[in-house]
Amino acid sequence: MLIRDFNELKNTDKSVSDAEWNSVRMLLADDGMGFSFHITTIKAGSEHVFHYKHHFESVYCISGKGTITDLATNETHEIKPGVMYGLDKHDKHRLVCEEELVLACCFNPPITGNEVHREDGSYAPAETA
Repeated sequence: MLIRDFNELKNTDKSVSDAEWNSVRMLLADDGMGFSFHITTIKAGSEHVFHYKHHFESVYCISGKGTITDLATNETHEIKPGVMYGLDKHDKHRLVCEEELVLACCFNPPITGNEVHREDGSYAPAETA
């Protein structure tokens, strides 16, 4: 059984940040669960384009407010507490944060924790990450 405490991990190398977001990686590929699990906080007023070409992602909104737009269809959906979205088609999307968002995120295949977003908004395939 794995037990992880967000409050302990947020001040370790499991916490990855840039100027507009922070992601505490609570489960990673080397944990052997078949997925990774993160708590991600995204700064209010920020906008991000992501395209996880090699990963599926599921995201649950814990707090905050924003929108997600599917860039293939231009459909926009409200993100607020209780809303989940799943990127089941490797959907290229834009996330706009009106209020600070706190999100619970799962990736399959799991990330290793060393990934960085490439210029196109994706992570490299797991075998080359």
